[in-house]
Amino acid sequence: MANSQQQKAIMIKNDLFLRALKGETVERPPVWMMRQAGRYLPEFMEIKAKYDFFTRCQTTELASEITVQPIRRYGMDAAILFSDILVIPQAMNIEVQMKPNFGPYLPNPIRTQQDVDNVIVPDVTEALDYVYQAIKVTKEKLNDDIPLIGFAGSPWTILCYCVQGQGSKNFDKAKKFCFTNPVAAHQMLQKITDTTIAYLKEKVKAGCNAVQVFDSWGGMLSPEDYQEFSWKYIQQIIDALKDDAPVIAFGKGCWFALDVMAKSGASALGVDWTCSPKNARYLTGGNITLQGNFDPTRLYSSPAKIKAMVTQMINEFGKDKYIVNLGHGILPDIPLENAKAFIDAVKEYSA
Repeated sequence: MANSQQQKAIMIKNDLFLRALKGETVERPPVWMMRQAGRYLPEFMEIKAKYDFFTRCQTTELASEITVQPIRRYGMDAAILFSDILVIPQAMNIEVQMKPNFGPYLPNPIRTQQDVDNVIVPDVTEALDYVYQAIKVTKEKLNDDIPLIGFAGSPWTILCYCVQGQGSKNFDKAKKFCFTNPVAAHQMLQKITDTTIAYLKEKVKAGCNAVQVFDSWGGMLSPEDYQEFSWKYIQQIIDALKDDAPVIAFGKGCWFALDVMAKSGASALGVDWTCSPKNARYLTGGNITLQGNFDPTRLYSSPAKIKAMVTQMINEFGKDKYIVNLGHGILPDIPLENAKAFIDAVKEYSA
């Protein structure tokens, strides 16, 4: 499988992102933005006005169009498939709604051993076929100009939504479930992990050149609990995928685990804005590719200020073994020229 992945990589015209993932020397670091496909773009808002959230995810033509919109406008060095981390619980027979001005809502949250027993590990080739079809159409549109990233939520982050039933500031119900019913919690985490591994493997087969695991709520856990309820499941995903495609692990608020993450076999680690480039390099031993970590709210600054800060960020991380990105997803009301300034600052960078 590694050979077919290399052949795929050779065909990509702009392979900066893939070279950075391998730790090769590059003329400048590659750049993309988490959540770049979507809500800050007027062309996305036109589609949003016509179709509800999961229709956008499940319709091949819509998902692929939304994926390439930011590439047409800004020319990032990688595209990330428009989808959602909650397609996994949907495939596992857990109802997930996306409520306007509210976010995800799961009317029947997982709270008991019986609830966990009722959760299925699906045949992902059937349950999530619409995702793989979107990948194939997106690859045609990208025409091998740049790589395509596939993604999934970490098992812990998915469990947070499944148990809490909605977004939360502290995911207290999810943590309570883990701490009062650890056997059921671990069974649920394993089911999510098994589904996620199968899902990501199919994404790579369909054409994704790299995958990213988003542990959005890992920072809710103490370092000890993080190892037990989150990282060991992410490690399973890395172990299962790393020979098929490069894996990026991103844990928001998880700087305390960077030393362990750096030994995981992941090709790169995402870093949020609360950890300085110097600390991130120190904690990871300086040998792994890092991705990040511009504060998304800093994109409200003037374009000139953004460009100066991005240049400084690259200088601090160093241009090699580095992928420029935000420290979390782009916000919906960021001015278009500010997003452009972020991308342009990287393209214009010279060491």
